[in-house]
Amino acid sequence: MEMKRPGGELASRPLHFIWIADSSGSMGDDGKIQSLNTAIREAVPHMKKVAEDNPNAQVLVRAVKFSSGAQWHISQPTPVADFAWADLTADGETDMGKGLELVAEQLKMPPMSDRALPPVLVLVSDGQPTDDFEGGLKALMEQPWGKKAVRIAISIGQDADPEVLQKFIGNSELKPLAANSPEALVKHIKWASTAVLKSASSPAAGAEVPAGTDTANVPIPIPTAAPATGTAAQTGTQNAGASTGTPAGTQGDPNDQNTIDDVW
Repeated sequence: MEMKRPGGELASRPLHFIWIADSSGSMGDDGKIQSLNTAIREAVPHMKKVAEDNPNAQVLVRAVKFSSGAQWHISQPTPVADFAWADLTADGETDMGKGLELVAEQLKMPPMSDRALPPVLVLVSDGQPTDDFEGGLKALMEQPWGKKAVRIAISIGQDADPEVLQKFIGNSELKPLAANSPEALVKHIKWASTAVLKSASSPAAGAEVPAGTDTANVPIPIPTAAPATGTAAQTGTQNAGASTGTPAGTQGDPNDQNTIDDVW
């Protein structure tokens, strides 16, 4: 049942969108950190448009960065209409597990509300974790909102660990997206910021997460290998956190970047 404020106005529900960004020293190579900053900054206006079109959700954005340790890069859950990206700099190790632990702390209730829509967590990394990734993932998945979250992963370059990123996603039918060039990174960041956000903020997303369930049932559009310019091409939908979804053979290979020159 939809909740309404006194007077009949539809009450919006918080949707927390969290970037989990690798800012380790290797991200300083070949312009990767600059490309990530540019891609997220360019995606923000598109996120604002999605939020405007889905008034039932109050989209709140923030970001964690991890290198030698982890910290909140943008700590306050910021309404997307007021959100501005602050550029990351690259230095240090790849303490991904600590980044996940920070997110896990914020997905507890409180501070999370039981009225929230499933959070969207987007992990971006170019390397292997240098700390206890498994412990960080365990902390995240021990939180009900961690399990229910829509978890997306983007690998940058050839040195990222696809198995680690797949464990973060926790869904065999939704693969990490490989970004081997600035153009591919922009495409994947925009997809996560628009198509995924739109699905997670739809009325159906909230209706399909009954109390007591452990996973979200958000239909996530699957990107094709080479979506049309400026659009998030879809060949089917995938339920986040579910083991069923897109039939075999319809997804395409999101890691196939044959149309884009590899830079990383």
